[in-house]
Amino acid sequence: MSIIVKASDFKFKYPRDIANRDQPKFAGLPDPAPFNRDDLYDILPMMEAVMDELDSQDGEVLNMLEDLLNQMPRFIVTRGEVFDYLQGSARECLRR
Repeated sequence: MSIIVKASDFKFKYPRDIANRDQPKFAGLPDPAPFNRDDLYDILPMMEAVMDELDSQDGEVLNMLEDLLNQMPRFIVTRGEVFDYLQGSARECLRR
């Protein structure tokens, strides 16, 4: 299943790093490149990948992922670490 997330699906607005929007984005693990948590163009493919991993199309799950992203510790910096954190944390929350 391939989820498509649009900016209008988010509950928060995110800035766009237009200068770097054409740079490669998250395409799967491993990915040691830094994640820009203040760039919509980095956030969209990350959220799509995590939603795919969770096998969910639920808007509430997406909202939960946004909350997790915005509370994520600053020592998590690479795209791979962000993906692991989001999907792991989401699975924990969904088990409750």
